Amino acid sequence: MRLTAYTDYTLRTLMYLAISRDRLVTIQDIADLHNISKNHLTKVVYHLGVTGIVETVRGRNGGLRLKKEPADINIGEVVRGTETDFFMAECFDRDKNQCVFTSNCKLKAVLRAATTAYLDVLDSATLESLLSENGGRSKKSAAVSPIRIHARAKAK
Repeated sequence: MRLTAYTDYTLRTLMYLAISRDRLVTIQDIADLHNISKNHLTKVVYHLGVTGIVETVRGRNGGLRLKKEPADINIGEVVRGTETDFFMAECFDRDKNQCVFTSNCKLKAVLRAATTAYLDVLDSATLESLLSENGGRSKKSAAVSPIRIHARAKAK
C-alpha cells in the first residue's frame, strides 16, 4: 500500500497542528518544516477546512488550528477522505479491468483482505494516538524521520 503525497501532507499537517495547539500555525510554517510546496499545502488545508477538522483564521495574524480534539480525529476516516481509491490491482476497477484471469483468480480476495486489514489498523488510530507521551505539546518541533520497512528474509 502506498499513500499519495496529498494524504501524506494531510497527515503531516494534522500532526503539526496537534503538537502546536497553543498557537496559530501558518501554511508557511508547515511547508518550511517539511520542505514541501506551499501551494500543495494550501489545497490540503482548504480540504481540511471544508471537512471541519481545521479552523482557518484570516488576517495579518491569522493561521490554522485544529477545530476538533485530536482524540476525535480518526486516521482511517482522514485517509479515506483523501485517497481517490484503494484499487490494489486492475481487477478492482470494473471499468478498466482487462485481466484474463479475473473469472478464476483468487488473488483479488487476498488483496481485498489485505486492504481491509490495512484500513482496520488506520481505523484504530486517532490523531491523539500518534502524538508523543507528553500530549504532543512541545515548544520545539518534533524530529521527523521516515519509517523504513524491509522485507524479511525467508528462513531456509
